[in-house]
Amino acid sequence: MTDEAVPDALATPVEPQGDEGERLHVLGLFVGFVTGLPQLIFPIFAAFFGTRGSDNPLISIAAVSAILLFSLFFRWLSWMRFRYHIGEHDIRIESGIVSRNARSIPFERIQDVSIEQKPLARLFALGEVKFETGGGDGDDAKLSFVSVEEANRLRELVKAHKSGQASVSHAEPLVPDADAPPIFAMDSNRVFVFGLYSFSLVIFAVLGGLAQQFDFLLPFEIWDFRHWIGVAEERGVTVENLNGIGWTAQIILALVALGGLIFIGFATGIIRTVLREYGFRLERTAKGFRRRRGLLTLTDAVMPAHRVQAAVVQTGPIRKRRGWHSLKFVSLAQDSKEETNFVAAPFATLAEIWPIAHAALIQEPDAAVRFRQGIAKWWLIRFVALIPAIIVAMWATMYFAEVPFQQAGLMLFFPLLFGLFWWLEWRCYGDFIDGKQIYVREGWWRQRLAIAPQVKVQTVEIYQGPIARRQGLASVNFGISGGSLEMIALPLETAQAIRDAVMEQVAAVDYAVVAGEARLSTNV
Repeated sequence: MTDEAVPDALATPVEPQGDEGERLHVLGLFVGFVTGLPQLIFPIFAAFFGTRGSDNPLISIAAVSAILLFSLFFRWLSWMRFRYHIGEHDIRIESGIVSRNARSIPFERIQDVSIEQKPLARLFALGEVKFETGGGDGDDAKLSFVSVEEANRLRELVKAHKSGQASVSHAEPLVPDADAPPIFAMDSNRVFVFGLYSFSLVIFAVLGGLAQQFDFLLPFEIWDFRHWIGVAEERGVTVENLNGIGWTAQIILALVALGGLIFIGFATGIIRTVLREYGFRLERTAKGFRRRRGLLTLTDAVMPAHRVQAAVVQTGPIRKRRGWHSLKFVSLAQDSKEETNFVAAPFATLAEIWPIAHAALIQEPDAAVRFRQGIAKWWLIRFVALIPAIIVAMWATMYFAEVPFQQAGLMLFFPLLFGLFWWLEWRCYGDFIDGKQIYVREGWWRQRLAIAPQVKVQTVEIYQGPIARRQGLASVNFGISGGSLEMIALPLETAQAIRDAVMEQVAAVDYAVVAGEARLSTNV
């Protein structure tokens, strides 16, 4: 989100309409219609190709226009029947054309209010307001779209109610808090370097998906390799010709193709990173952590510090050599999607990350701490359990595909590869517990250090599989709101001792007092 001045034509506050509630901004009709056009691609193509046999081209135009008009008409009906009410204790949203749906969200349940501006909405100074509770289902309600001024007013109203103000005026706009100095920010150079480390070939997956969806529009079968071989032969490209140009030319062509692939991967990573992380700014305010980022789609999200359940520091073997890491907070309202983790620092050094974690009352591990590596036979058992599957796969390959035994023997390479991966996982795994926090380090390629305060733990579960039980090994799973943390490859006696120690810390906390103090010290 930006703090740009809102044009006068769009800055008029929404007037209260009594019991009828308030409507969304009328320009949101156009924004929603345009952004929803991709959903009409298949009906439009069906109408166009269904009527193209007609001699009159106006019939095809009329069919496509009818689809667009029907879509706009139903959006208008939805807009007319949509109301939101700001009450003394809750926000009520009413929607539905035929079947009416009324949803009430108490202020005390709202954990997060975020404002998002996509490119077209940003052009008209509109924003999408998202209300999120700790129910674990993502956004509980959203208003698409209201003016930026109204979006800020709604967020400040929620903050005012959450802070326990005795009286809050719903008619007068509230002044947002002044920008605090950032505790972390990324300039353009940092974002560009981050993009270089975000190598991605997702563009080929997208193009492949589009080709799969719209292959009926092409005059040929895109996945018919014989067709492409025929096209190459028509242009004089044959296997004999390729063999005739010599090994040097073939190697040069292969290097050019590989270089093009690498260039596309780096370009894709840079573009995706710049679009998402441009202008990244994290502030620590009295309300919590406020994060703003985005080049085309602007997002402005605030997460209270007391919602932080754990911190996750991630890196990789290449990034780590240059000292780059990322910091994410596991929050109360997290669902199963990884993106719901609050990214506090996507590309930072440890010297920048730990002060942010301190603001959430999470401490880094002491440099002298030695992490417990875990018993190696835990990973050995997993490796041995794979051998029967490899034997069955080799037999099925030789029997059904009539592959000679010598070639099927190449499949032995895969268990050796998996064994190498698991050995690296064992070497990189580590856990540790002190008097206040739980630390779990794992991953050799995607290295991850999770830190959770013991007082945030909701449940502690000791788990033993049939083979691990015979070996006297166990895992300890710590359940926290919004996620979990697991220590593996533990002797059963050690697992029981860790469970007792953590539960002793949890039982000593009066959560009613903690919740009351958090409500007084934070607004949203």
